[in-house]
Amino acid sequence: MVRFVQRDKTELQREGWFYFFRSWGMKKKIAVLANGWSNESLSNAIAGIKKYAAQEDFDIFVFLSFASISVYKDLMQGELNIYNLCSMEDYDGIISLSNMMNSDETAKALCEKAIDKGIPVVSVGMEIPGAAFVGVNGNTGMRDLVEHLAKEHGVRNVVFVGGTPGHAESDARLQITKSVLAEYGAEIAEDSICYGGWSNRRTVDSVHAILEKKGMPDAFICANDVMALATATELMNMGYQVPKDVIVTGFDNIREGQIFYPAITSVKQNYDEVGFQCCRMLFEAIRDEKREEKLLVPTTMILGESCGCEEKNNFWTLRKDYCQHYFQQTTDASLMEQTERGMRQRISEVSSYAELKSSLRSHFERNHQFEGENIHLVLNSEYFRNPMASEREVINKRTRNKLEVVVSLKDGEIQNFEKVDRHQLIPGYEKKENEQHVYYFLPLHFFQYNYGYLVLSDEPYVMKENMLYSYMERLQQALKLLRTNLRLDALNQNLTKLYDKDPMTDLFNRFGYENKAIPLYQESVQKRESMMVMFVDINFMKRINDQ
Repeated sequence: MVRFVQRDKTELQREGWFYFFRSWGMKKKIAVLANGWSNESLSNAIAGIKKYAAQEDFDIFVFLSFASISVYKDLMQGELNIYNLCSMEDYDGIISLSNMMNSDETAKALCEKAIDKGIPVVSVGMEIPGAAFVGVNGNTGMRDLVEHLAKEHGVRNVVFVGGTPGHAESDARLQITKSVLAEYGAEIAEDSICYGGWSNRRTVDSVHAILEKKGMPDAFICANDVMALATATELMNMGYQVPKDVIVTGFDNIREGQIFYPAITSVKQNYDEVGFQCCRMLFEAIRDEKREEKLLVPTTMILGESCGCEEKNNFWTLRKDYCQHYFQQTTDASLMEQTERGMRQRISEVSSYAELKSSLRSHFERNHQFEGENIHLVLNSEYFRNPMASEREVINKRTRNKLEVVVSLKDGEIQNFEKVDRHQLIPGYEKKENEQHVYYFLPLHFFQYNYGYLVLSDEPYVMKENMLYSYMERLQQALKLLRTNLRLDALNQNLTKLYDKDPMTDLFNRFGYENKAIPLYQESVQKRESMMVMFVDINFMKRINDQ
């Protein structure tokens, strides 16, 4: 006889049984919602997440967009729609890299959706009620940087190059700069603050405007490395020397800033630690353990040659490594472009959806060195089978039911799957014990209309070399061109039918006779074969026509 004894949760937790029962029902996968523009930060964050998830033997599903703050709102929506592919209940927990998403509204809505379903959530860079929070304390590294400039280099006259007016991170870096300089008896005048829009060209224009108005300062302190690189490059183009004539600093510590000469003094955001702490907090929530709800990861000042501290870091080692691999990188980039061109050519030549599937399977089976050994391309079949319909007609809320597997490559071998499970998303997916993978989901869309998605895994070449955005752009352009060609073919077939046949009876007319019968006659003469011509008449045809 078996006797069941009811025991409370606390007692079970003490003995380890509660975690056993919770684990038994686990799906062994977590979802990460991210943006691909911050490639280095994302790569570092995923590395940190992988490090912790490996201890727990979980797979990582990354839903990745390239949404940007753009005037093309419909285009941005098509990118953001990739997050709708993530059914929250299919994962044990969600990590939202909210501050990278370029849409605060989307990040907030996704986190709230998961919270409503009872799924543990960790949000990065944006505090959302009900979700654990991990942030980057930019104040620590930024304060150290400005103090270093003021104390070690005597900097007092500063131009601050911000990202965009009102941007929280840009404003925070400006306020720290002002605060530290005030401690050394200096201040930044309002006309010594300019904005480079986080980009190259606008920064160059802003630097010229400042120099014309204010002359050369002691230092340009930039809110990110891209603007610091643009500033340093333009100053050197104008004949100035950095740091002899002026110091330039940045923020983010990107690879380009490290191999640049002079290497940019910057602030490292430590996103590998951010990712690790996110995953730790998430698994504490999954286990229902007591956990901290808020954590700030400190940033680190990285001294470089652009402030005169060239002996502090191993920049020449980084440059040597870059130069040693430069030829291979350029050769690979050229080969990748050639391979992509071949794929686009194949797509442009097909005349049906069936041909598209056959052509793409053949292509990826032979060419996948840049995408990796595991590729899954899933499309809305109706979008290509019915090219005459508008995007709005074909793509609607029932789109998932029309998704078909066009390409499924596993360990370099083509798999024969036709349909995809909406709760798995990866054809034939199964979690293998003690084997962890990272899967990247990318949207395929025409403006706001999504017609499929691509899955890559384990950071393939196109991700490592920061080529993923251009790769996806060219793939989508090729698929859009295909649908346009299919639509033109359908229109031409309709026009031919209208041209050759009587619209009421659907019988061939005089033009149909010339296009069909005469070539048959010419072929029979050429082959010396007999042919028969039959004349058929219908009595009282006029009466039928009139009625």
